[in-house]
Parts: sequence; structure tokens; C-alpha cells
Amino acid sequence: MELAKGLREIQKLEGHTDKVWSLAWNPVTGVAGIPLSFASCSGDKTVRIWEHNPSSSTSSWDCKAVLDETHTRTVRSCAWSPSGKFLATASFDATTAIWENVGGDYECVSTLEGHENEVKSVSWNPSGSLLATCGRDKTVWIWEVQPGNEFDCVAVLQGHTQDVKMVQWHPSRNLIFSCSYDNTVKIWADEGGDDDDWACVQTLGETNNGHSSTVWALSFNDGGDKMVTCSDDLTLKIWGTDNEKMQSTDDFVPWRHLCTLSGYHDRTIFSVHWSRDNIIASGAADDTIRFFVENDDKDGLVDGPSYKLLLKKEKAHDMDINSVQWSPGEDRILASAADDGTIKIWELTSAG
Repeated sequence: MELAKGLREIQKLEGHTDKVWSLAWNPVTGVAGIPLSFASCSGDKTVRIWEHNPSSSTSSWDCKAVLDETHTRTVRSCAWSPSGKFLATASFDATTAIWENVGGDYECVSTLEGHENEVKSVSWNPSGSLLATCGRDKTVWIWEVQPGNEFDCVAVLQGHTQDVKMVQWHPSRNLIFSCSYDNTVKIWADEGGDDDDWACVQTLGETNNGHSSTVWALSFNDGGDKMVTCSDDLTLKIWGTDNEKMQSTDDFVPWRHLCTLSGYHDRTIFSVHWSRDNIIASGAADDTIRFFVENDDKDGLVDGPSYKLLLKKEKAHDMDINSVQWSPGEDRILASAADDGTIKIWELTSAG
């Protein structure tokens, strides 16, 4: 893999009238001639769908749809189903909306109600049969997709002692990871084989080299045997599990702390995303995006993997960066979203 040397800003996208909280790339775009597309959500109560237009003279990005008139407060999180047909949006109005993409038109086909207050994050499982949501009420809800765009709540997971900031399914296992204002990451597994027998099987907290302040986000590497978390304590932490063991058993295989990256951001790190070719991007309240790769040329004295700074982009936005997300497809394209109401599209380049 040729290491990137530079970061090129391709385009700044404007349209949201309040801070942009989250981004989600449609996973079936960027391949087989389908143009890249992503969703963004904002404090302006709307969701926007953006699409790459490679045929235009400037190869620009266009807003193809604005999803409004459904949420009554901030839309905090959005996530596509694995098929790219459905978009789930989580809002401070205590609901999660499900939108169906019908030939480029988006229709709200279901509204999930149950959380007491703000819903902070939403995530689909790898098969698209289950949805997880989390919120300020300290809970994680699991919803089962039923025929006719019905969604049944099959479990409410209680264990966090504070606001749950993000929920994420493992890319290949039936595990849910949640991170919280209580400084922990919790791992939940379906213990009984039934969809409603979920339990917390591990808590990654300060006592096992975890974070000392709010954990804002997490992301898995392509193999699913490593995870990166980011926090209000200004660090990124890398966690690992035994991949061979994980693939040879149905039992839960615990995660362990591998290393901590500190001294790179000087304000809260809100977002982290691990690319398919093993580049970690982080975005923070210091308006900076940083990129990290595993350090292959270490001297053998370090036990376990270590990571090094690949490059940094200071003043990437004018205000706090809330989300950084790598695109699907072959190109090293990254989207970032910020409190300044803008989204930027970046490309990692091999030229300095």
C-alpha cells in the first residue's frame, strides 16, 4: 500500500442551516458505475442526500434530496441499511425514522418510538434484519425488521449509567458495541440465540486501560478484530480480539487494550473511522483531521501494535468537526461534517 502524502479538498458542500452532526455513505454506491452517495443530518431538523456527479465538468457533488417535515428537533445520526434501500435517522425528538429510497425519492415508511428523550445514534446489523438505537435515557434498543416496514422492539439493554453516545454493530458477529458519557464501551451479545436474550458480556472502562472521560465514537477495522475508540480525554485507543478464536467459536471472545494514541488532538475527539486499507481518520473540536497508520518499522521493543501519525489537516473546518467518514469504493475519499454547517469532501493523495 502506498502511503498517502497529502490531503486535497475536493469540494465544500453547503445547504444545512445549522451544525452538521453526522454523515453516512450509502454502502452500495461507488462500485459498478453507481455514483458515490451519502446522507448528512443536522441541527436544522433535516437530512440531505448528496451524490457525486462524475459527468459534470467539475466532477461535483450535488444535493439530490432534502428529507424534512418528519423530525421536529435535531437529527443526530443517520445510517443506511446494508442494501442501501433504507435510511434510518435518529433525532432529539425521541424518534427514529425509516426512509425508503424509491428511485431517488425518499419516503418515511416507519417511525420508531420508545426512547424517553433524545435518540443519539442508530446502526443496522450486517444482514439488515436488526436495528439498534441508543439515547440520553441510558438505554440501547434493538428493533427487528418485520414485513411491511414494521419494526418490533425485541430488547431494551440497560447497563450504562449515563447518556449513550453511539451504538455500532460488529461487522461480522452478532455483537453490539455502545459508548457512553459514563466513560465506558459496553459489548452486548445475544446469549440465548433468541433475539430478546441480550446481555452485557464485557465493559471496557478505566480499570482495564479504557477512557477517563466520555467515549464519543468507535470504529472497526476491515477484519473486525480491531477497534478504535475516541474520547473527551483527548485520546484514541486501539482494542483487539483474537480473530482465529472468534471465527472458530460461537462463544464471546473478550477484547483487550492494545495501545493509546495521545498528544495529537488538544480538544475533544468526536469522530473516528477506520478505512478498508487500514488508515484511521479522527475529527475533533480543535477543527483538525488527523490520519494514523500502524507503525511497521518499530524496533521490536514495543509489545503489540503501535500507530503513527500519517498526516494532519489543521483548520479543516472553521468549527468543531463532528463526523469523519471514509467512502465505500476504491478511492480514498473522506467526508467531514462540522458545527460550521458545512460538509467537505477530501481525497488522500500520494503527492505531497
